[in-house]
Amino acid sequence: MGVLGVTYDFYLTQNGRITNALLSGVVYSHGMLGPQVLSTVLIVALGLGLGFLAREALCALGMRAPLAVLAPAVMVVEALLFLGGTRNYQMLWAPAAISHILPSVLGIWVLLGAIRAGRSPRRRPRWAALVGALVTGFAIGTLSEPFLAVSGLTAATAALLTLPQPPLALRLARTWYPFSWSTLYCVGLVAGLAVLYTSPGAAWRRAQRPPREFSARRLARDWVHIWDTILSQWAYLGAAAVGVLLGLGLGLGLGVTLIRRGTLPPPATRLLLILPVPVLILSSLAVAHGLRMGYGGNGWTYARTWTSFLIPYLATLTLYGALLGHWAGRRAQTPGKPRLPQAAAALLAGTFTLAALAALIPAAQQLTTQTVTRAARWDAQDSRIREQVGGGASSVTYEAMPIGSLAEPYFSRHEGKDWVAPCAAKYYRVQQIHKPKPKPKP
Repeated sequence: MGVLGVTYDFYLTQNGRITNALLSGVVYSHGMLGPQVLSTVLIVALGLGLGFLAREALCALGMRAPLAVLAPAVMVVEALLFLGGTRNYQMLWAPAAISHILPSVLGIWVLLGAIRAGRSPRRRPRWAALVGALVTGFAIGTLSEPFLAVSGLTAATAALLTLPQPPLALRLARTWYPFSWSTLYCVGLVAGLAVLYTSPGAAWRRAQRPPREFSARRLARDWVHIWDTILSQWAYLGAAAVGVLLGLGLGLGLGVTLIRRGTLPPPATRLLLILPVPVLILSSLAVAHGLRMGYGGNGWTYARTWTSFLIPYLATLTLYGALLGHWAGRRAQTPGKPRLPQAAAALLAGTFTLAALAALIPAAQQLTTQTVTRAARWDAQDSRIREQVGGGASSVTYEAMPIGSLAEPYFSRHEGKDWVAPCAAKYYRVQQIHKPKPKPKP
């Protein structure tokens, strides 16, 4: 179908996510090369983006740290993100990565571009950033509904807080540029969502499930299930621990320059430090609501969609840990104050960080073994099916090889809802793909 053909097909018959389809077409345009390279590109792009964004956040708090100091913390956060979830196989699986990792990467880098343009004395970079906010918002609106909710709430909050005039004048911005950028991004999101929602593909998808009435009780139950699952993964606390290590280094002045000018006023700083919590709560509620409306009562189990707020969650843990470590490090240098055992604190935080990473190893090893075993079985089955098709067979057998809760033929218990089997039949260009007959008992 080609890249444009896939995009048109998504708009008409699938779900209306035209940007998702366009990027999927690009990724798969050269066979399996795109999916194989995509994960590495996203890991590097996300890591660099988080590093630069962390540096900007520290700059706003009055400190400047080189990327070399931030790199270990970023790598720990990425390890926890990709290996700590309940569906870690799906995190870098190309369809899930395009829908739930790539949007965060795009959001981070367009924000970094806006920050850099805001510092430019010329108007042209700012105008380019404003146009980029509108275009990116539209792209996100037709790429990923979960990230649309998370980034939309964040941008709307930023727009309210960066008003340079009353009633919410907090001196966070001296010009209208931050407010305009955040507003245009939200406008792009709304426009993209409108195109997606009114598309024939989205209408067809909604028709497959009966409409559901909103239930605050059920939404709250889904939201509690999501966060119960997340909070039960104690390894995520490794982000806070590595933040403490980072903060101790900042407090002791290791590779850090204190900025005497341009820092935020204390009330604004305190507000910005508190805001991540309510924004996380509201955005995760929005994602839970979307999952219930789109997938029913078990929608909350689609853990790959949690990435949109898991990244801010891990970043917030790291930030709070860094602030705690920074306070401890600065307190140690204050004359007349009792010295805190920095070495013991650093040892404890470092040990906990390593323990959190070590806790991910058994699951990663098990998944690696399963993946290699499945790959060998898949290649053998693929060769057998192609050989049968080459011999003129119009009906072939397929043995299911489930992994990571991914859908494949016979994944669904209801035959009428098994959309994967017809797709596999089209892929192999046969009329039917069916289960192998059970072997007779001896």
